[in-house]
Formats: sequence, C-alpha cells, structure tokens
Amino acid sequence: MHIVILGGGIGGVSMAYDMRAVCQRNDGHRITVISDRPTFHFVPSNPWVGVNWRRRDQIELPLEKYLARKNIDFIPVGAKKLHPEKNSIELVDGRSVDYDFLIIATGPRLAFEQIEGLGPHNGYTRSVCHVDHAVEAGKAWTEFKKSPGPIVVGAVQGASCFGPGYEHAFIMHRDLVKDKIRDKVPMTYVTPEPYIGHLGLGGVGDSKGMLEAELRKRDIKWICNARVDKIEKNLMHVTEHDDTGKVKCQHELPFSYSMMLPPFAGIDALCGIDGLVNDKGFVLIDDYQRNPAYENIFAVGVCVAIAPQEKTPVPTGVPKTGYMIESMVTATAHNIADICQGRAPSHKATWAAICLADMGNTGVAFVAIPQIPPRNVAWMRGGRWVHWLKVLFEWYFLRKVRKGTISPLYEKYSLRLLGIRKRQLEK
Repeated sequence: MHIVILGGGIGGVSMAYDMRAVCQRNDGHRITVISDRPTFHFVPSNPWVGVNWRRRDQIELPLEKYLARKNIDFIPVGAKKLHPEKNSIELVDGRSVDYDFLIIATGPRLAFEQIEGLGPHNGYTRSVCHVDHAVEAGKAWTEFKKSPGPIVVGAVQGASCFGPGYEHAFIMHRDLVKDKIRDKVPMTYVTPEPYIGHLGLGGVGDSKGMLEAELRKRDIKWICNARVDKIEKNLMHVTEHDDTGKVKCQHELPFSYSMMLPPFAGIDALCGIDGLVNDKGFVLIDDYQRNPAYENIFAVGVCVAIAPQEKTPVPTGVPKTGYMIESMVTATAHNIADICQGRAPSHKATWAAICLADMGNTGVAFVAIPQIPPRNVAWMRGGRWVHWLKVLFEWYFLRKVRKGTISPLYEKYSLRLLGIRKRQLEK
C-alpha cells in the first residue's frame, strides 16, 4: 500500500508522522512525501523574519533526514499535474509517482498576479506568506528604516488568512518604536474585511473592539471593505465600499514600504480537474476529509475548500488555523487506516479556530468553537503571555519536526493553557 502526501508544510509533515504512527511499514504500508522544496519552515514565524527578528535558519529545517528516521520516503520535486484517473502524480522533472491513497496538503498558491503591481516578484509590495518572501521583506525593511516614510499594510480581496497582516503591522510598529523612528512613519491598515477583527470568521467575541483599540493605541489608521485596484511604485489605489457593496470613496495611498497578503488559490497541478477542486482550485472534501469524486484522495490544511458562511461587500476567504489543520490530519490518518482494514471512515475533524496574534511584545489569542458562528465558545484574551506562548509554539513545532512526534500541539498545550476543556470541542 503506497500512501503519498503532496506537500511538506505544517499539514504535510504532521500528516506523514501521523500516518506512519497508524500504518506501520512492516505491515506493507509505504509513505512518501512530495514537496517542491527540500526544507520545512514554520510559517507563523514569517512576520518575525520580515523585520529581522528571526533568521531563516532559525525557523527552517531539512526534511529528508528527519522523515527518513521514520521510514518515510521524500521526493523534493514539485508536482506538475495530478492524474487522479490513473492514480498518478506527474512531477516537474518528468517522473511519475503512483499511489493507492493520496493526501493533498499543499497549502495555497499565492495569486499575486490577480492585482496589478502586487507582490515581491513583479510588483511593489512585500509578503510574509513564505520564508523566501519574508527574507526579502527583511532586507527591504533594513533599507526602509534608513529613510522611513509611510507604510501601507494589510490584505487584498480574496485573502484567506488575516492574522499575519495584523501581526506584521503590530510587529513593524514595535520595531520602529524600539529604533525611535515611529514618529516618522504614518501607517494605514487596508483590509477587505467588513470591519476590523472580522478575520474571515465573522468576528470572534469582541475581536472588533479589541483590535480596533490596539490599532488606535499604535496610531494606525484603517480602511475596511477595501478593494485594491492596482499598485504603482510608492502608490496604492484602493476603492472603499459601504456595507451594501456600493463604492464609498477612492483612496490613493502613498507608501515607502508595503506588505499586503495576496489572494489564495489552488496550485496549478490540481486546477481544472473536474470533481476534485472548485473554481479556485481548492480541494473538495466530505465530512471525512475525502474527495467525493475520487475516494482514495484526501485533503488537509489550507488547500481545502471551505465556502464563506456569509457574503461580505468585498470577498474574504475563510482561514484554516493550526488546530483545525492538526484535527484534519488526525481524522485523515485514522480514516485511511479504517479503509485499509475494511471499515468505513468515521473520524471527523474538529472545525474550531485557535489563533495567536503576536504584537511584538504582547498579543491577542482567539478561540472560536466552532469556527463559524453561532458558537459554543467565542473566547478572546490579550497580554504579554500571548507573545511568549507563540514563541513556545515555534520551539515546540520545530522540535516536533526534528523528533517525528505526533503529539497534538494545540490540543495538548494551547487548549490547556487557555483553559478550554476538550469536551467543549466535542459538543
């Protein structure tokens, strides 16, 4: 039995370790991870890399040697095209890999091309969605501080994860304060969210009031219901809409430095496969993480299709946080094990959101159970302890990759520290 995992990020690596724990190689189960790069990096630390508070080597690990310790094969080559009717993945180097079960854990494709002038490659804005981008953002940040000016930060329409945008705004503020140049830097937060703290989740508790207060404390202005029309060098064109979707006003925002989270889409290797993905390339799944059209294909993490539960004036996506991803991974591993043993899949992921938003020297924690309202739990707290908790999770997850452990990070640590009982998740 050959089980292939496409993707080497948080979801993919966790999936490989959990899959190995429930399917032993001596029982005939071979596991292979395919990734377009040879390393793993801890994505939640990228906002720190973007202001040079972390080096790349502090959050990045080589995958092959750690996976090999668990008898997991590794192919550091990107996928060119999936052929589900043949149970085969075509790689960019010309090879094909056959599978009995496929678990897609690729994360998103960062669709910078959807907006003129967006992105670090052919545009004028920075990104912290990938460590490559964060490293370049850190270099640009060093140059910016030599000649500071206005900052525009946030997310564009179609983004599906808003936490890093808020984090990077707060972290940049903290770094400028430390260098005593914050007074030279006007900051504007631009977001498609209908209000500050919406987060793609319809808000969590008093996230609106709390995050607005945090922005005010730091003299950061904001524009919501914002659609970025185009970006020129040092100038962003933004249309602000009202709550009915009508144009409210046009903004021309000058900037010397900008970090904008891009729209998310599915990777090219999956796009256009009827029954597998939606029109944006995200993988369709049932309650058991399994694709309805191809029953030997599962998906976990950001690549999964989750439709927004409410229509917003400007399009926003739904985030997939760490706890949700780990829950998807655990359910998928046990469902595949069930199928291999002749049983029907029965394990469902816990659709809850737990988010730690770092603010440089403090932070805010959100817990939403379930993720989309109405909820059994809508919990939110702030303080310095959130910053240190996020540092702890960074250390723990990198240790998890090195050791090959499968202990559920969020369930074992964050829920206990936040005072959330596991039975609340199971209601």
